[in-house]
Amino acid sequence: MHPFIHAKVMKRLCIFPLLLGLLWSTQAQAQTSGTDAPYRRFFVGSSLFMLGNFIPDDPNPPHFVQLNVGYRLTPRDVVSLEAITWRYAWPLGIPYSKGQEAPDTKYPGYVREVGLALAYQRFWWKGVYTAVHALNAAQTYVDDNDRKVQRGYQLFMTYRLGYHIAFWRNRLFVEPSVAMTHWPINTNVPEAFARQERRWPRYFLFEPGLHFGVKF
Repeated sequence: MHPFIHAKVMKRLCIFPLLLGLLWSTQAQAQTSGTDAPYRRFFVGSSLFMLGNFIPDDPNPPHFVQLNVGYRLTPRDVVSLEAITWRYAWPLGIPYSKGQEAPDTKYPGYVREVGLALAYQRFWWKGVYTAVHALNAAQTYVDDNDRKVQRGYQLFMTYRLGYHIAFWRNRLFVEPSVAMTHWPINTNVPEAFARQERRWPRYFLFEPGLHFGVKF
């Protein structure tokens, strides 16, 4: 998952999928491993947090789309490409709080991102894994009148700890996770947006994730 989902979206979407993942893991214990059989090298997937696009009356709609394509180099090592687009109207570094939707913390508009991430995933024990995602994103800054103001670039890093749950003959999987994100490079930010950014850290802690996919 990319850290686009603010607190309201997280509250509505996180609890049910994580509980569902635990139920699946009980049923698929024999198959839940980074070294499952039958061995399948390729996968395509996405994030269940795309459901956040359908939350009614959302003040910060993500307009989020993600497509993952991956390849298992070895039974423990996986690389993937993630095509992502989304938008956000509050700074990403605001911690879990009401400030994530407060009028005084909002941008004078929103940011639209389109990017491609390279991810490396390492399995350590059964389904437990760590992953690093490096997203290179083109940014478009849009003001409150829906006019494009400026374009920029962002390098967005995600460090993830998760659990791989496989089922249905190791063809389908879900991956609940938690992550730390930060953005060391963020260029060409309009000053009106930068004023809000300077109020908050350039990282976000304990972001939940829930990926899913099909192996073949």
